[in-house]
Amino acid sequence: MPSQSVLEQKKAIVAELSERLKNSITGLVVCYEGINTEDDTKLRKELRENDVKYTVVKNTLLSRACDEAGLEDLKPVLEGTTALATSDSEYAAAARILCNYAKNHDNFNVKSGYLDGAVIDMDTITSLSKLPSREVLLANVLGAFQAPIASFARAVQAIVDKGGVEACAAEAATEDADAETAEAPAAE
Repeated sequence: MPSQSVLEQKKAIVAELSERLKNSITGLVVCYEGINTEDDTKLRKELRENDVKYTVVKNTLLSRACDEAGLEDLKPVLEGTTALATSDSEYAAAARILCNYAKNHDNFNVKSGYLDGAVIDMDTITSLSKLPSREVLLANVLGAFQAPIASFARAVQAIVDKGGVEACAAEAATEDADAETAEAPAAE
């Protein structure tokens, strides 16, 4: 039977995992079997750069943390080697990085995941993995906002290039006069 200090350590780990599950907006449970140290280091670096916390966990401890966090549906996949990747700020980062990594490594696979406190299926995880990064999405939105402004700026520049508002007004008046002259003989 484990000593009291070991039990206290395990309780602390379960409490920490439970809080991590509750406070994160998204998370994935993966099987990391068969990857070498070099690849694991690269993967962890990329996850850190995207604010994804990645740790290897014991299945029994994660199972108890899932009970406390209300994610009991994750428990059936808790067998074999298990790592947990969570994000507090971006929904798609963990899925994008880990699914991409799994494509190139046969033994590495995503087991399950959750989103906003609810367990999600593999189709949803795959869809999340295909979303662009937050920066790319923000750039797209900014581009959509800037398009009308850029068109307006080009129109104003065209007016200036023609000689200003007075020149454009004079040209429009000349075109209107020419149009009236052309219509007058046709009316007779």
